[in-house]
Amino acid sequence: MPSRSGRARSPKSSRGDPSDLVLGIDLGATKVVSGLVDANGAVVRHSGRHLHANDGPGGVIHTVVQSARACLDEVAEPPAQIGVAVAAQVDPRTGTIVHAPNLGWRDVALGHRIEAELGAPVSVVNDARAATVAEWRHGAGAGVEDLFYLALGTGVGGSAVVGGRLLEGGSHAFGEVGHITIVVGGRKCHCPNWGCFEAYVGGWAIAERAREAVRADPAGGRRLTERAGDVAAVTAQTVLQTARAGDPLAQRIVRETERYFADGAVSVANAFNPSTLILGGGLLAGHPPLLAVAESAIRARCQPPAAGARVVAARFGEDAAMVGAAEVARLERRRR
Repeated sequence: MPSRSGRARSPKSSRGDPSDLVLGIDLGATKVVSGLVDANGAVVRHSGRHLHANDGPGGVIHTVVQSARACLDEVAEPPAQIGVAVAAQVDPRTGTIVHAPNLGWRDVALGHRIEAELGAPVSVVNDARAATVAEWRHGAGAGVEDLFYLALGTGVGGSAVVGGRLLEGGSHAFGEVGHITIVVGGRKCHCPNWGCFEAYVGGWAIAERAREAVRADPAGGRRLTERAGDVAAVTAQTVLQTARAGDPLAQRIVRETERYFADGAVSVANAFNPSTLILGGGLLAGHPPLLAVAESAIRARCQPPAAGARVVAARFGEDAAMVGAAEVARLERRRR
């Protein structure tokens, strides 16, 4: 069952031409959100959050279609183009998911399968790249020629605009900073590497570290277990909520996460030298102090050319990837 976040608005409220509405879909490791987006980046109808069980492509795509239809069922004229953002390495030419570590997918023809269900051309894009497009064209990075978008959610991702161009990389995977090494010989990531940024700061990794801490100290982890209902059910959200309630163990995990995050943010700023670093994703929404953590670390620890980066929160928040997917699809339609 979906969990709704606010009331969907009618497409008649669009500030642009209703015929230019594009459906954007954000497929994450645990949820799907869809929205009809106008040419100015305004979301004029929203599906709310639909949760999926990560039970393979068939079940997840069924949830994607449910989410999309929550936006389209009362629309007289369906959009001519659909954009899908997904936490994965993507071949945008074919709409194929090459590798989605947190979904456990390889070589899934996502674009073709959604097009068959919804009857409109589909553009598929990496979620961090989609969010970057949204923030660059309509959000916190509008008018900026050199920026980096750092996505903090179940995983950690990113993408960059350099000299006014969105960079792609040789196999369309530029900016995968979640898999830079921040701890030599560290924790196993969902990718083939150890010690990755994501393996300490991604939502799945925070949950994993918390569960280990509770098992090592059941008395100290009592509040986490009580809030989640079971040790195995502890999530990053459980940790953040319990820390806000004053629990010492949860607060320790959050402080450790902030230190790992600071290490990664400094590495990103030094490596990419953005004039603006934009932070977004569900983890930032759940723990806004990460913005100040990044800014403080960059000012104190980066080499001088990188230390002056402006650090800002994404304008579109958790909807950035959805809005960006719609924008990518709109641009693709115009090219065609």
